Amino acid sequence: MSQDSSISKGARWTSYVMSALPFLALAMSGVMKLTKSAAVLKGFADSGLPESTITPLGVVEIACAVIYVIPRTSVLGAILVTGYMGGATLACYRVGQPWWPGVLVGVFAWGGLFLRDARVKALIPLRK
Repeated sequence: MSQDSSISKGARWTSYVMSALPFLALAMSGVMKLTKSAAVLKGFADSGLPESTITPLGVVEIACAVIYVIPRTSVLGAILVTGYMGGATLACYRVGQPWWPGVLVGVFAWGGLFLRDARVKALIPLRK
């Protein structure tokens, strides 16, 4: 397991909350795409994206969320979440919708991992 046993209980719980937020956001959005909710249909129409892309994007979104939430594959999941949210951020920016929620999902995904995963701390060494 790659969890760092030297972190405080508070940091560990903060990391769990920070990691839960991207998972829940992606899972909820993915389910909304799979059920083709009215809000999703309107959003895709407003963005100029074809309706035929809704289901595949929902599947990809849920897959990213699941891969992210499994501890063994969480770093790969964070990479996939970052790529997916990069595309979502660009799509929103292009049509004048708020783009920052996509950025926050990525920040929370990596922040949660950074607080509890020694692999990520080694990858991103912050100085004191």
